[in-house]
Amino acid sequence: MRNVGITAFVFWTVMLGTTVPTPLYPLYERSFGIVPVEVTVLFAVYAVGVVVGLLTLGRLSDQIGRKPVLGIALLLSAAAASLFLVSDNLTMLLVARVISGFSAALATGAGTAAIGEQLPASRKWLGPVLALLANMGGLASGTMLAGILAQWAGHPLRLSWIVDLALIGVGLVGLVTVAETVRRTRPTFRFQRLSIPHEIRGEFIRASAAAGAGFAVLGVLTSVTGILLGTELGRDDPALTGFVVFLGFVFTAAGQLIDRRLPPSGSLPAACVSLVVAAGLIAWAVLGAALAPLLAAAVVVGLGTGTAVSAGLRAIATGVPAARRGEAFSAFFAILYTVLAVPAIGVGVVIEYANLHWAGGIFSLLVALLALTVLISLSRRRPVSG
Repeated sequence: MRNVGITAFVFWTVMLGTTVPTPLYPLYERSFGIVPVEVTVLFAVYAVGVVVGLLTLGRLSDQIGRKPVLGIALLLSAAAASLFLVSDNLTMLLVARVISGFSAALATGAGTAAIGEQLPASRKWLGPVLALLANMGGLASGTMLAGILAQWAGHPLRLSWIVDLALIGVGLVGLVTVAETVRRTRPTFRFQRLSIPHEIRGEFIRASAAAGAGFAVLGVLTSVTGILLGTELGRDDPALTGFVVFLGFVFTAAGQLIDRRLPPSGSLPAACVSLVVAAGLIAWAVLGAALAPLLAAAVVVGLGTGTAVSAGLRAIATGVPAARRGEAFSAFFAILYTVLAVPAIGVGVVIEYANLHWAGGIFSLLVALLALTVLISLSRRRPVSG
């Protein structure tokens, strides 16, 4: 189990680094003179790095081994943290975010696979749970750690990255002692073909739409929460910003775990209802300049998103032949990360040319409409008895 613990720590550390900037965006905005739409672009290019990484390097750990790929992910994470540490302009921040996206793409595939392979046969069932905790735990920890350090320690744009680099150093030292689980072959690089699996076309589209709506909300929460708290609620509070996003990621993990106990037919309807409620809470938070509905929205959208993602992964795992399963998983996550980025930029544009009230209202309406559309399609496909 020592190998499993080290691998999970490495996975957690890489994901932690991807969300460290979240509570720092308002500080970058003031320090570098960037505007809200540039903040959302800064967030969104991370998703571009993840998608490109998944589509081009998703099979790399199958070929050269889990350990080398996790090492590359840590080094890329260190490169991104170093750029953030010395950055003094938007261009450097953008490059750092793209590199961070590549590190996450590599760690997600290699870390998930390695944890499953390192567990003894009697504990294989723990693999998905530990991978989920490392992934979402890292995302949640990064935003909370940076928020606390920025709020109550000195050098808010520097200290978080120093701590991140120290964690990466520990991960690199530990990784040296981990045993490889894959027999290495010559690496081949090709762009992963994406397609919707015809065996589960309807279920895939509905799960992608519901999970995509949730990812869109998480993306906007991640990129805009600091702006909302500062401009509308008068709370220039990195720790609070970090906590709001922390709730979203923690409850996304909880939603995936809870879904394991739901009947398969109930997962997507529950997710859609949660997302409609979350959209209403976000509109209330933005239009009413209220903190309580914002916190509640983070919890509810996390639960809905986690449930929808779990439903999509289950549909692929059980309904797609093994030979095309990797392709289907890649398509699913490529859709989710694309939807993570695009609405955030759209909200930034509306904030720039109108205001946050308009942006929040339009976005909430679109999320609710998408979730309701999926919910209606689910009700129509159920067989009518009698």
